[in-house]
Amino acid sequence: MSAGAQEPAVLAVAGSDPSGGAGVQADLKTATALGVYAAAALTALTAQNTTGVQGIHAVPPAFVSAQITSVVDDLDVRAVKTGMLGDAAVVSAVADALGALLDRGVPLVLDPVTVATSGDVLVPEEAVATIVGRLLPRATVVTPNLPEARLLTGLDLPGADPVAELTAAGEELCARGARYALVKGGHLTGDRVVDVLVGPDGATTLEHDRVPGPNTHGTGCTLSSGIAARLAAGDDVPTAVRTAHDFLQRALRSAEGRVYGAGHGPVDHLEGLR
Repeated sequence: MSAGAQEPAVLAVAGSDPSGGAGVQADLKTATALGVYAAAALTALTAQNTTGVQGIHAVPPAFVSAQITSVVDDLDVRAVKTGMLGDAAVVSAVADALGALLDRGVPLVLDPVTVATSGDVLVPEEAVATIVGRLLPRATVVTPNLPEARLLTGLDLPGADPVAELTAAGEELCARGARYALVKGGHLTGDRVVDVLVGPDGATTLEHDRVPGPNTHGTGCTLSSGIAARLAAGDDVPTAVRTAHDFLQRALRSAEGRVYGAGHGPVDHLEGLR
């Protein structure tokens, strides 16, 4: 980079996790570990730890928009990642605030945080509809887990052939406007985990051994922010996905045996930096 040139930045638009395992804290640490400057706009404050979420305080939509505008007006934002957004008003505010940036071709990684591990839907129905209507068509990559893919597409997943069903979900998400869809199969059973990346060149599977242990908090945030970070650094989508996927596997393995709290601890975002 020439002297005086701005550092490329990735902007994470998501909620805060004060225990540091997920949300913008995971986004910032992941981008840093992958060599990219990171900024954040908060959509919600949470009271949570490794045992669960004890409270949520939503940030007003206008102030979410103000945070995004402040960052975009000053930093050289080369990619955006969205995570937990909350209600339809916040989704619309985010879509409006990012509009000019996305119009310039800045990539958007949409992590549709809509369904809990328990299967409970985390956002109102109108928020899901607004995500599908306003953000999904602008997404460079959308990264749903299996329950989120069901919610966003209405497809009955999985079927007799999980890979085929994950692929079908990815194709449906691309038909709805996303350029690429990374549909994650971590909720399926078995010793091997299969994710499917669907895009203009077809479908690619990414397989890895399931890593045992409780330290899996923030995996979705880590993967999506890793993709966004590498897109900000100039990688193409398949390369960014592969790099972020590999980083997440190393972070999961490095977290084995570590104790962060009484519940589900985070992946080791400091993998490679210790």
